[in-house]
Amino acid sequence: MKAANFDLRQSPLAPADGSLPDLGDEADRSEGQSFFRSARVRRWIALWGAMLGAFMAVLDIQITNSSLPDILGSLGATLDEGSWISTSYLVAEIIVIPLTAWLADVFGTRRYLLVNTVLFLAFSVACAFAWNLGSMIAFRLLQGFTGGVLIPMAFTLVLKLLPPGEQPLGYGLFGMTATFAPAIGPTVGGWLTDNYGWPAIFYLNLIPGSLMLAAIGWGLVEEKMKLSLLRRGDWAGIGTMAVGLGSLIVFLEEGNRNDWFASRSITTLGLLAVISLTLCVVIELRSAEPFINLRLLARRNFGLGAVVSMAFGFAMYGATYLLPLYLSQVQGYNAEQIGWTIMWSGAPQLLMMPVAAALLKKFDARWLLTAGLAVFGVSCFMNAVMTHLTAYDQLKLSQLVRAIGMPLTIVPLTALATGGIEREQSGSASALFNMLRNLGGSIGIALLATQLDLREKFHSARLGESVSLFSPATQERMAALTQHFVSLGADSVAAGQQALAALAGTVRRESFVMAYGDCFLIIGVVMTAVMVFAWFCRPVKGAVGAAH
Repeated sequence: MKAANFDLRQSPLAPADGSLPDLGDEADRSEGQSFFRSARVRRWIALWGAMLGAFMAVLDIQITNSSLPDILGSLGATLDEGSWISTSYLVAEIIVIPLTAWLADVFGTRRYLLVNTVLFLAFSVACAFAWNLGSMIAFRLLQGFTGGVLIPMAFTLVLKLLPPGEQPLGYGLFGMTATFAPAIGPTVGGWLTDNYGWPAIFYLNLIPGSLMLAAIGWGLVEEKMKLSLLRRGDWAGIGTMAVGLGSLIVFLEEGNRNDWFASRSITTLGLLAVISLTLCVVIELRSAEPFINLRLLARRNFGLGAVVSMAFGFAMYGATYLLPLYLSQVQGYNAEQIGWTIMWSGAPQLLMMPVAAALLKKFDARWLLTAGLAVFGVSCFMNAVMTHLTAYDQLKLSQLVRAIGMPLTIVPLTALATGGIEREQSGSASALFNMLRNLGGSIGIALLATQLDLREKFHSARLGESVSLFSPATQERMAALTQHFVSLGADSVAAGQQALAALAGTVRRESFVMAYGDCFLIIGVVMTAVMVFAWFCRPVKGAVGAAH
């Protein structure tokens, strides 16, 4: 596949009038070489700044999870009420991601990024000063609206700023924000909360946010605003999209806690999501000026890449959800211990991302994607055979394997999906690609949470059938436990009750361990199943990963 030539006149780094220096004589050529060297430095500075923004936004999805008990205790809220601290951020983020390409055209890339970064930092500080649950949810909602902009814009700049030969490294950097940030979120959140209190997790954004402002401010050239686009805006499509995606995320996040379709409100949200999203698709396909180009999904590589991206989001966020829950529930780990365990799937990615980018220049992206999905799947199959003794030491290997698999998945997947995407379509492509990955994550967490409950009940019933008080083995175990509690000072009646409770606790613990194993098995099967999609894609070499 031949990529179109990279034209610096179309870059946000070019002068506002689109002019480039005349390279006619020697003096002019010297001036031109200096200009291009300066432009290259500026585009990489701008790109690094954008990556910091994407990293912050993705990190903030997960960072509150390990700190949630402390936050709720301070705000006087229950665990069920506290779920909205994460849900509000996700709802806002998933709504704004599809709008970023259009809004960047309206206000200009540089201005749009700078304003949203300032607002994101302001709302982050506001979260630290939240005085009750309502104010925290409101500030998290606003934080999500501004932070959601930073994720697709980072990817858009990879496609817009970098010539094809440099894009693999850009994919690697973006992959780091997509996979490394969720992996270290619990670690960073747990450590900061235990040492400095939960408000510190929001102050953390100030340092990278300030660096991002400087990098974007210097690296990108101001573009003229196109406010006329607001008058011609596809407001019907935007409205139905916002209602549909918002309803869908709340449906997924709150469905399991409210027993899904047994709840009238959850059922209503599900119907509203289906109707609104269907209308949105119809409106966008018929609109002369759609706010997002859904027809990109009809392109072979992008459409298949979007499917794999959703599956990858399902697996990545699903695994990030399950493992901390297992460590807390079965092993009794605190937030910091959970964080250090999860870190084994995060830190090695710092080494693997540049390796994956280098491999993309030498090997067929389809082979790399297949290998990445296979390695990710193997790590999940390793977790599928956990016992109640599986803890920090036993989880190191599977976490390391996952840390290898994630970069080998996201980097070639990005190259395959965006191969042949024109520069003017890069905004829509970025929005769709990132939205679908995050949507896959929400679907994965919802389905795995439901499956965890169902499988725990199933295994508990099966184990309960085999643990009968009439069984000699059970009677022998009960006698040993009763004797143990008697030796600790309990009378025979109390010791018998304690023994029965201990036996019931063992059954429940084992049923949970088996349920977690079943969920990891599902993730492994999903990763294995989507490998076939890579081979329906057209080959795209890393050196020409995107056209402009």
